[in-house]
Amino acid sequence: MRQRKKERQAKLLETIQKNPFMTDEALSEKFSVSIQTIRLDRMELSIPELRERIKDVAKQQLDDIKALSHEEVIGEIVDLQLDERAISILDVKEEHVFSRSGIARGHHLFAQANSLAVAIINDELALTAKATIRFKRQVKAGERVIAKASVIAFEKERTNVEVKSYVDQELVFVGEFVMFRTTHSNERRERRGDE
Repeated sequence: MRQRKKERQAKLLETIQKNPFMTDEALSEKFSVSIQTIRLDRMELSIPELRERIKDVAKQQLDDIKALSHEEVIGEIVDLQLDERAISILDVKEEHVFSRSGIARGHHLFAQANSLAVAIINDELALTAKATIRFKRQVKAGERVIAKASVIAFEKERTNVEVKSYVDQELVFVGEFVMFRTTHSNERRERRGDE
């Protein structure tokens, strides 16, 4: 019996390291144990609750954003490598959805993706010049949207950013953003090389 607990805790630690944004509910389903058991395991392993894990990562990342103030970011940025990649989390609440259907309003998913595309730009000024978006499935209240942005191309004063948003690893939104920036990407690369 003790060995099973140790095995479960080892697998729990490994799972959270791979996906630090899993809820206790999702972990309890994955390991077929109660939520209380997951919480006790986390306490024994000194793993903070999800909200604290997100806050710790978000605090570190927000200081790097150049083109937005902290209040302008939609969702919580949990990973940011300027001009490379970024990740944000948006918990869909009652205020994000239509009251009759419980389905998230599309502008919230777009705003999360767009603010992430702006935040990834290593420039004081970054504006959306063009966006091509596709909604893949409806998102409902209570779901967590994880948006992942990647810089896919630099062209003169433009940067192309692709954002894919997921709920439980299911693709729900894709956006391709052409971002205007004031600093030419080649100049920025040269400066990075000089440093």
